[in-house]
Amino acid sequence: MTTTAADSAPEPVDENVWLEEIYGEEQLAWVKEQNSRTEDLLEDADYAGLEGSILEVLDSTDRIAMVGKRGDWYYNFWKDRHNPKGLWRRTTWESYCTDSPEWDVLLDVDELAAAEGQEWVFHGATFLRPGAGEPYRLALLALSPDGGDANRYREFDVESRSFVDPARGGFDLPTAKGNVSWLDADTLLVASTADGLPKTASSYARTAVTLKRGAELAGAPLLFEVPEHHMMAVVAHDSTPGFERTFAVDYIDFFNRRNLVLRDGEWMQIDVPTDVNVSAHREWLLFRPQQDWAIDGTTYPAGSLLACGFEDYLAGARELAVLFAPDARTSLQSWSWTRNFLLLNLLKDVSSEIRVLDPSRPSDGPGGAWAATLLDACPPLHDVNAYAVDDEDAEASDGGAGDDFWLVATGFTTPTTLMRGTLERTSDGTPGVVSRHAVVKASPSFFADADYEVQQHFAVSEDGTRVPYFQVAPRNLALDGQNPTQLSGYGGFEVSRTPAYSGTVGRAWLERRTSLSAGADGDAPHSRGGVYVVANIRGGGEYGPAWHRAALQENRHKAYQDFAAVARDLISRGVTSRERLGCVGGSNGGLLVGNMLTLYPELFGAVSCGVPLLDMRRYTRLSAGHSWIAEYGDPDVPEQWEYIRTFSPYHLLKDGVEYPETFIWTATSDDRVGPVQARKMAARMLAMGIPNVWFHEALEGGHAGASDNRQAAALQARSQHFLWKALAGGLA
Repeated sequence: MTTTAADSAPEPVDENVWLEEIYGEEQLAWVKEQNSRTEDLLEDADYAGLEGSILEVLDSTDRIAMVGKRGDWYYNFWKDRHNPKGLWRRTTWESYCTDSPEWDVLLDVDELAAAEGQEWVFHGATFLRPGAGEPYRLALLALSPDGGDANRYREFDVESRSFVDPARGGFDLPTAKGNVSWLDADTLLVASTADGLPKTASSYARTAVTLKRGAELAGAPLLFEVPEHHMMAVVAHDSTPGFERTFAVDYIDFFNRRNLVLRDGEWMQIDVPTDVNVSAHREWLLFRPQQDWAIDGTTYPAGSLLACGFEDYLAGARELAVLFAPDARTSLQSWSWTRNFLLLNLLKDVSSEIRVLDPSRPSDGPGGAWAATLLDACPPLHDVNAYAVDDEDAEASDGGAGDDFWLVATGFTTPTTLMRGTLERTSDGTPGVVSRHAVVKASPSFFADADYEVQQHFAVSEDGTRVPYFQVAPRNLALDGQNPTQLSGYGGFEVSRTPAYSGTVGRAWLERRTSLSAGADGDAPHSRGGVYVVANIRGGGEYGPAWHRAALQENRHKAYQDFAAVARDLISRGVTSRERLGCVGGSNGGLLVGNMLTLYPELFGAVSCGVPLLDMRRYTRLSAGHSWIAEYGDPDVPEQWEYIRTFSPYHLLKDGVEYPETFIWTATSDDRVGPVQARKMAARMLAMGIPNVWFHEALEGGHAGASDNRQAAALQARSQHFLWKALAGGLA
């Protein structure tokens, strides 16, 4: 829908529009003044110790160095105290299995930044597939100058450990938002906003071009284009031997897209509804509908996983195998192919379950599904994910790792463990898969995790929906309402909040102690630690697309009602009280807690609101905001602004309300949400005379708010220390 200025929804008075100039001198002066005020409040002696404790976790050399296999090498990107910007490095499997692997350092990002005078942040590498029998050698490195989403892509030779000189034809693409894919050794497929190439209204690439080695991006021939009001264009080449194909995706919005494949020089659209996610692997085409999909008399439920032969489907076949069908408790989160099998990562009431499917063997059930075997690797209330090591390697019988898989397991009180396994068909010919897996690496414990207990509870929201949440608390928790409690949530974009070990939360929250105090029952004075809670509210993906769609646009309030229901349940159960309950969220989670601040101030003693959306009238005009219309609605459309305004915290502030202690934090270089909305919210609250409102803006770090461990430790320490002071000791 296109809305003209004449029929656009009216804009409320905004006295803080001047703060939207991100790098203006006056605006940054305001930021620095607020930073100084907040640092004076928070950076006391306790803060220094807390930041150091968190940094020790982040810089620990004992944590797992996760790797990805390319050819014979295992690659890793690593940050620590001595390498704050990081090392891109590799090792052999034999060395990786030892306690002290020998790493071959390919790129020292700190040295690169110093040599070039640019604060580079490493965002990954994309290898060129080598010829048969040749090693992986050339890669495109994504480097951000400030930690934002815009990257510069530079060609790198891992054998010479150097960038390929552009003067000799090396690829070096200007910093911009977009994506890059190798077509062949001398050709890239590039979607970019650099060199005058057009942007969408969401600030992403609108076109894709074919770039030959030595040619200029601005003059490269057009390959693909999307309308300006769509979200972005993406192109990619699948170079799997025997299945070479070039794809394009027209992202209409976050949840709708057109998928196309290049055939005989022309784009052929894959015939599915725009809300059906499509992925291709070798001879297979997989489908995951976001809403119920009716096709040839059969309706496939939202969140199911379906399969058809790639060429068969393009030729008109519509007989789909049902690989997974959701139920009220179980959802599909992700999948990964090994050479011969398909791994499904599921959640059952937000605890992991993994199934292994064999395309060569049909199951006994209906729908033409593939034989499935449950992988015995998932303890209750844990998050366990399985994914392939290298699906293009040879089979195990030929000495390869083609059917090997990684298992990464974690829980709130279980340090992350990395396992590796191998999948094989049962030897007697019956349907089923045998898996063998063993521990490769285990993270250290950063707090006394055995002293804490993880429980799952269910709150009841306003419409009767049962909302799960995890509670991490000391064993024998006193239910007297006096426990400092941190409630975290997200509730958007089908993102699931699952159990995860955090040394930072353990040290900065669970193990902190209040001063001596007596309980409500007259017990002897004692100190107590914190309680940490994660809410699995609607808008997320914990129960699949339906759980997400239940809180879209005009139903957004259901996510906030769910979160408030969890808060009330914690209070009614005696875990905490209003004075002891704080909430924290970032990005869409920042919008969540912004609504707790404005809609439910009576439930919380403190709010930590990070890199947030808050001004929902102007969010589509700020940074990448236009791309989220499918999630929230279009505030320029009068009918949609009528419901959006009900969850726009910037416009819900009122005089005479007792608001919780509030900390709003952001980053200048965040080019996704941007710092503007956080600035304006803090400025308005301060101007209204609302007491105890604090603001801090990191001058670099992108949407994550930090580009190295030191910055990350400072950011986390400020948020945690603010909440603790507000809930356990009182802000000075």
